[in-house]
Amino acid sequence: MNRAAPERQPFYRHHTAGVGALTLRPLDVDADTPTLHSWVTQPYARYWGLTEASVADVRREYRRIEQTGYHQAFLGEHDGRPAFLMERYEPKHDPVGKVYDPAPGDIGMHVLVAPPEHRIPGFTGAVFETILNFLFSDPLVDRVVVEPDVNNTKIQALNERTGFRKHSIVDLPDKQSWLSFCTRDQYAEAVSAATPDLNEAG
Repeated sequence: MNRAAPERQPFYRHHTAGVGALTLRPLDVDADTPTLHSWVTQPYARYWGLTEASVADVRREYRRIEQTGYHQAFLGEHDGRPAFLMERYEPKHDPVGKVYDPAPGDIGMHVLVAPPEHRIPGFTGAVFETILNFLFSDPLVDRVVVEPDVNNTKIQALNERTGFRKHSIVDLPDKQSWLSFCTRDQYAEAVSAATPDLNEAG
């Protein structure tokens, strides 16, 4: 008799009016790699650096991340369907930690929103809100660090509208980046001033 695969339960849930339920769970490398491959190989995801990757390449990369001990990947779902990828990492163990002085309470973040099957107004804003709420739910986290490619103006704009402030342009091994930070207070201020039009895929 075949056993059913264990259900992967989300461990963080956020609900946004007009969007619905967004959840986060740890990435299941074996089960989720085909989905990730279908996202990261599309032209809009070129800044992810995997547009020419095979399924095996993507699996290898996320297995490497899983084994670091300081970098974790999470799958975000919208009403139970895969919708975005979020990575959380400790800057002091990452190349970005060599271009600024990481402070206690810093946490790094990467996000990739899936190509939409249909547009939902405010969806990407809800994704960012879910991620920031999740990261700041850890009382040890004081500031979120991002380092988008200097040419990725779309994600820079989304970051700024979520409370991130640009610090400096830095050279990382694979790109030139805008080092940016968001503190708890900056995020709270951005949420209080938010408008419902953050609906770009990022």
